Amino acid sequence: MESLGPNSNDISPFNPLDPEEFRAQAHSLVDFIADYYNNVQTYPVLSKVEPGFLTASLPKTAPYRGESFEQIMDDVRKFVLPGMCHWVSPNFFAYFPATVSTAAFLGEMMCAAFNCVGFNWLASPAATEMEMVVLDWLAGMLGLPKSFMFSGSGGGVIQGTTSESIICTLVAARERALSTIGSRNMNKLVVYGSDQTHSTYTKACKLVGISPKNIRLIPTTLATSFSMSADILRATIQSDVASGLVPLYLCVTVGTTSTTAVDPVDELVHVTKDYNVWVHVDAAYAGSACICPEFRHYLGGVERADSLSLGPHKWLLSGLDCCCLWVRHPGLLVKALGSNPEYLRNGPSEKDSVVDYKDWQIGTGRRFRSIRLWFVLRSYGVANLQYHIRSDVKMAKVFEGWVRLDPRFEVVVPTRFALVCFRLNPVWKRDKEEIEGLNRKLLDWVNSTGAVYMTHTVVGGVYMLRFAVGATLTEHCHVAAAWKLIKEGADALGVKRVNGCR
Repeated sequence: MESLGPNSNDISPFNPLDPEEFRAQAHSLVDFIADYYNNVQTYPVLSKVEPGFLTASLPKTAPYRGESFEQIMDDVRKFVLPGMCHWVSPNFFAYFPATVSTAAFLGEMMCAAFNCVGFNWLASPAATEMEMVVLDWLAGMLGLPKSFMFSGSGGGVIQGTTSESIICTLVAARERALSTIGSRNMNKLVVYGSDQTHSTYTKACKLVGISPKNIRLIPTTLATSFSMSADILRATIQSDVASGLVPLYLCVTVGTTSTTAVDPVDELVHVTKDYNVWVHVDAAYAGSACICPEFRHYLGGVERADSLSLGPHKWLLSGLDCCCLWVRHPGLLVKALGSNPEYLRNGPSEKDSVVDYKDWQIGTGRRFRSIRLWFVLRSYGVANLQYHIRSDVKMAKVFEGWVRLDPRFEVVVPTRFALVCFRLNPVWKRDKEEIEGLNRKLLDWVNSTGAVYMTHTVVGGVYMLRFAVGATLTEHCHVAAAWKLIKEGADALGVKRVNGCR
């Protein structure tokens, strides 16, 4: 046998999980993390490193002998921190937030400590049943009907991302349809979304075997704030049926990525009722807001949908990764995704008296994610989580108000939640390309300062800037400082302020 190293016989036995060593190093690491949170707003939000910086800085091979915790942490400070985009910074206003909290952090520590692989009930009864409990809790907070709960006829599961939720429900819908029309007619299946549905939807459809030519993305317009039209959907489905195709699946979005547009759930579900279409409601971002009664109407009609997913890691302080998926008919999911190899057979599963979550997801192994969400829900309760949502929405509304008061800027679509879509649009600038170029320059100028990070989108041919409030540490002062910087950027580009503008 080839030697593992130049001195492979002089390695002493080691203990990779010494409780006292863990205690000391974990204390040190917690101090580092607390200091990081205290100081994160002093770092450039967007990293300024160049591609390849880390591969050029670290050794080409793993160390033969283990290195000390102190050496590793020195390299974290020297190499990792400069290469981070600081998503937890209070000055992070890009994409959608990835929220975290003390409770989520502690829950993640517990998840790592137990390190269970809860693929079935027997492998970890507590992990399985806690997931069932917290999914019913959150369903109750959202006002979902019993048909989505374990306490009723449905149930829920924690996936890693919305993409996984869509793939799983697409497979269930596909298998249900093929059991009727036969697998030879796979090429007749058609799926529907809008041109604002997340890009991962098209990818998921391809992964489950839907022909690209059978993916229908309904066009939206600024006049309807980029929400899907029930009339256009109906006409599209009728045309497909007349052509001998089989409508399979509709993805309805509550809070699109570009502008947080809301598709009319109730109207769209009504359109599909005669075609046996699986309706999935993707509320990855905005669904969390529906724990507040004033936003619950956006889920109106969900009781007639087949499935719903939302991501507490975006807005409910749970930390990555955590996507909650509820289904009205769990049996369809299990039938499509279930497996029962001999080496996993056991009494409770054979009696069909328990939930085996391996049959609700793509893979077999799974983490104890539910304990993190349990920590969050128990630590903060409904009232504090509602306060968190409302506070972010209030800050976004304040920012929107400032934009409207400055005649150099315009709000492109109304602000529903905590995302403001706006652009620099001086009244004397009429050329579309010139306005777009000006906004690209403004975004580059703002992000280059390192003080703030924003992103952009293009919807309906309009280039706009996205200001997403929601990072856990963001306060009013950070929003105010960001607006001040944006105005300074407009000044630097030669777009002069009008007398009286804030």
